[in-house]
Amino acid sequence: MRILIVEDQVSILQALKQGLEENNISVDAVSDGLKGKTLAETKSYNVIILDVMLPNLGGIELCKMLRNQNIKTPILFLSAMDTVEDKILGLNAGGDDYLGKPFSFGEVLARVKVLNRRNQADEQPNNKTKVGNLELNFDLKEAYREGKNLNLTKKEFRLLEYFFQNQGKMLSKSEIAEKVWDVDFDTGTNIVEVYVNYLRNKLDKGYDFKMIQTKFRFGYIFNPS
Repeated sequence: MRILIVEDQVSILQALKQGLEENNISVDAVSDGLKGKTLAETKSYNVIILDVMLPNLGGIELCKMLRNQNIKTPILFLSAMDTVEDKILGLNAGGDDYLGKPFSFGEVLARVKVLNRRNQADEQPNNKTKVGNLELNFDLKEAYREGKNLNLTKKEFRLLEYFFQNQGKMLSKSEIAEKVWDVDFDTGTNIVEVYVNYLRNKLDKGYDFKMIQTKFRFGYIFNPS
């Protein structure tokens, strides 16, 4: 885990840095809002610990700037300004947690770990993708067109997945056989044509726009939009 601390009270800054590093957490520590902004924009952190009152650029303003740049790193505010109104201001600015001073290091560490776990969960890849009116769910091995489940077999889904991964490319029958069936293409078999037709009947039938196009003597091109 890597943490950025932006805190202008040297004693607090040093204590937090030492405590976090003793817990095997890498720390960048600065006492200036602008320096904190530069680091937050140029480096990747798991959590940012941010004071509200800072020289050159205040913590609330810094938080808003980072959120406006779509920097989603969890931010824990630490501040002596700990009224309900102060906390609401910090959270509304884009902060994820707010802890008043004085505080115990144990609580800071616990909140940092919670924010990190939450952030990791949020960053788990959503194993779905959508282009046009076609959506693929790779976990469930399901495909939908205009929200309708195409009810593909495993092999049909694998074929569609391969097409999807190679949108707009000319794919020969031999390429498809090798990647989808893991075999060398036998010119005496029509397995690729058969399964492309199976897939077409489920994917394109009833739609004016056909996603799978045949190029005679060359192969197939898949364009979902």
